[in-house]
Amino acid sequence: MNLDLSINGMTCAACVARVERALAKVPGVESATVNLATETASVNARGDVSAAAIAAIRKAGYEAVPRAAARSPQEVARLARRDGWEVAIAAALTVPLLFPLLPQGWQWLIATPVQFWIGARFYRAAWKALAAGSGNMDLLVALGTTAAYGLSAYMVATAAQADHLYFEASAVVITLVRLGKWLEARAKRQTTAAIRALAQLRPERARLIEALGEREVAVESLRVGDRVAILPGERIPVDGEVVEGDSHVDESLITGESLPVEKAAGSRITGGAVNGEGRLVARVRAIGAETTLARIIRRVESAQSAKAPIQRLVDRVSAVFVPVVIVIALATLLGWGFAGGNWELATINAVTVLVIACPCAMGLATPAAVMAGTGVAARHGILIKDAEALEIAHRTTIVVFDKTGTLTEGRPSLEAIVTARGERREALAIAAAIQG
Repeated sequence: MNLDLSINGMTCAACVARVERALAKVPGVESATVNLATETASVNARGDVSAAAIAAIRKAGYEAVPRAAARSPQEVARLARRDGWEVAIAAALTVPLLFPLLPQGWQWLIATPVQFWIGARFYRAAWKALAAGSGNMDLLVALGTTAAYGLSAYMVATAAQADHLYFEASAVVITLVRLGKWLEARAKRQTTAAIRALAQLRPERARLIEALGEREVAVESLRVGDRVAILPGERIPVDGEVVEGDSHVDESLITGESLPVEKAAGSRITGGAVNGEGRLVARVRAIGAETTLARIIRRVESAQSAKAPIQRLVDRVSAVFVPVVIVIALATLLGWGFAGGNWELATINAVTVLVIACPCAMGLATPAAVMAGTGVAARHGILIKDAEALEIAHRTTIVVFDKTGTLTEGRPSLEAIVTARGERREALAIAAAIQG
């Protein structure tokens, strides 16, 4: 069986690797692919492993639910607004710390809510990673900013003589990382707009024809073999076969054809297409996930969540990235401390290593690029088979199309006039008169 899960809490490629390892250990799982950009997991397994897979992900420190039970667009928008306000508050508190004339006590007071309120998500995620026996980007941010904040707080509390405190360093890092996360989430919502637009093409109601007449029902309640009526101008609710009526149907969302296609008894119709001038009665042939539109949506989602070949290299690097960075930071601390004797400078250098080594860009760049590319293509009616096809597309030199209908814009233009006899001007005048 195929299992699609929505995962919350992943922040970097190390998180992806940990979730994939957790899923691989679930009995019955044959393969598992986790995508950071879409925050989803696709699992192929023998039998129903839903409960075991979700439990394994939660044990690894993340929340998982079936895709069908994922957050609604309204809830996602609400969380985005909350994150936006938190970033704005963090920025407002951080700006005063950039001015050195601010008293040290006030610096400590202003930096504290940024560190422990705005930055609380880093501590929670870091703790979950440690509890699972691994590390992630949040651990690096938590360690680095806590070191800078702790050193500065110690100097203020002990009245130590210091030319400079580092409250602004910890606050700026937390604010910028939160801003980056907010921008990433915003980009994800924009790149999934194509899928949402496709899904909105499916009508929610249909006119079911029964022995006693017609009545409106939810599309989900229809069954194969039912008869439905489609009035002029309505979207077709299901895939079906016309049994009565004549009309023209705009199928451009499926075929790209710019002109409506004539439909009569025996013709196939596709859910999501727009009926033209006539009333049609159709017998349902496919509903729900089996419709053409649903398969297109699944194809776009699959392409967005698939891993490009280069992503495998990123995953291998990210598996050891965080431990290596921590070891380098510790070596930096000890090396500068024992060699120079200036432990304050040694601490700052170690913090620098931790902060600038955050692997979020490495783990997010490739899936985000795939997501953006497939999303833009879908909005223009181009469906990408998978991430590998998108990755090798830059080497394409010749493209062969099997028809011209999908290439037209639906706006005819006059290219040339060839007359059998007479002048071109006279032929053009006659044509214009006929049009009028």
